[in-house]
Amino acid sequence: MVIGLPMLRCAGLVLAVSAFALADVAFADLARADDPPQPRNEAAAPAGQKGGRGGNAAQASPSAADQHRLPGDSTTKQTLDLPGRTLNFAATAGSIRVFDDKGEPLADIATTSYELDGADRTRPVTFLFNGGPGASSAWLQFGAAGPWRLPLDGEGVSPSASPEVKPNAETWLDFTDLVFIDPVGTGYSRVIASGEDARKRFYSVDGDVNAIALVIRRWLEKHNRLTSPKYVAGESYGGIRGPKVVRQLQIQHGVGVKGLVLVSPLLDFREFTGTSLLQYVATLPSYVAVAREAKGPVKRADLADVEAYARGEFLADLVKGEADKEASDRLADKVAELTGIDPAVSRRLAGRFDVGEFRRELDRKNGMVTGRYDASVRGFDPYPDSSSSRFGDPSGDALQAPLTSAAVDVFTRKLNWRPDGSYEVLNGAVERNWDFGGGINPPQSLSELRQILATDAKLNVLVAHGLFDLATPYFGTKRALDQLPAFVTSRVKFVVYPGGHMFYSRDGSRQALRSEVEALIRE
Repeated sequence: MVIGLPMLRCAGLVLAVSAFALADVAFADLARADDPPQPRNEAAAPAGQKGGRGGNAAQASPSAADQHRLPGDSTTKQTLDLPGRTLNFAATAGSIRVFDDKGEPLADIATTSYELDGADRTRPVTFLFNGGPGASSAWLQFGAAGPWRLPLDGEGVSPSASPEVKPNAETWLDFTDLVFIDPVGTGYSRVIASGEDARKRFYSVDGDVNAIALVIRRWLEKHNRLTSPKYVAGESYGGIRGPKVVRQLQIQHGVGVKGLVLVSPLLDFREFTGTSLLQYVATLPSYVAVAREAKGPVKRADLADVEAYARGEFLADLVKGEADKEASDRLADKVAELTGIDPAVSRRLAGRFDVGEFRRELDRKNGMVTGRYDASVRGFDPYPDSSSSRFGDPSGDALQAPLTSAAVDVFTRKLNWRPDGSYEVLNGAVERNWDFGGGINPPQSLSELRQILATDAKLNVLVAHGLFDLATPYFGTKRALDQLPAFVTSRVKFVVYPGGHMFYSRDGSRQALRSEVEALIRE
């Protein structure tokens, strides 16, 4: 998931300016983090993990590392009965410890892996993570790809909904082993070193990427899977992480990746910042899709006229600006016609609806607001008469409780892994403290996407979006991908399904995504 973009506009630029000077120093040690130097103390290491802490490190800070460490790995044998097949597999809940170049422990990063019985080292393995920053991998694990699924069907979900998971007929485990990674501050992953400096290493674009790439390499070594075909999948802010992690693996860790799957990705923050006109181009087709969905099912093909208008006359009138009253009125009236929003409101805003304004104005007459993660979901505005927007997200807020409870129940009851502390399914503190880096340039991963595709001519990419997603609107990604050089176009597939940010909550969209991922991995 992606945390609120309006917050990121401010946080990204402020943190970038304040932390830019120290960025290289902060990330350098983590990039070299690995097993601690000799001598090793194997008894002090988590069960099943390579290495441990050197004797001096263990004596130096026993409380900081030992009190906060995650328990040793737990491997259980599982059987999943699904329509037409039965899957027998090993499930391992545990962690990989990250050290600095001096052998000091920094963090325990939790992983959950599912490996099919009887498979050899030629079987594919896929590493999955979500976004935020601050989201655990629970969304992909229990919503789309894992062996068990929690129903996340839009308006049918409430905080008091049952958190009981069910066998997932659309699990990817049939054709790839799965490793879900929770970045530091999410799930049970945690900093174990004392002092704020250690946390800052991980709460940053570069430090986060370095840690995830390191964990992937360490998992491959630990499980003797370096020769397996390797894939990476990321959701939302995972669109920033994904290409950067693959690039790190290629260049820094000597690990090649055959395929990259990006689910509802954000690839470039620049069009969501400041006064960029492209933010309105990116969101317009999704706005219209939401309006049309209220009258019946909508597919991307039904929005061909809107996409053509958005990249043509709409953009041309935007560029002319409000100083051109004829163009401004023409644009505002067309937007009102397409969305059904009051023409007077559209003219007052010059047809330029940011996401929050659209969510409130679409059904304001009934005191309803749309979701941000899924704008086809509507809920009550708690302050319908307020002059300011003071509402949450009916498509996202209701998922927090059942998903958190489901994750904890699976770890403790099914996987026999019981860490102390709270499970963080979506940790806002991570986003609030995130260093977006890059000086005055917001983060983007399109540069790395070009690099990884140019470096490996056999690498393929699948990009999947939901029609009604206002957090990372599909048309913004399409515009960005259209700028890629011609030599990669045959290796980047773009698909759009009915649904929101977590479009896989819809049965048909989840089934279609699984088919596309299977085709990518089996080719």
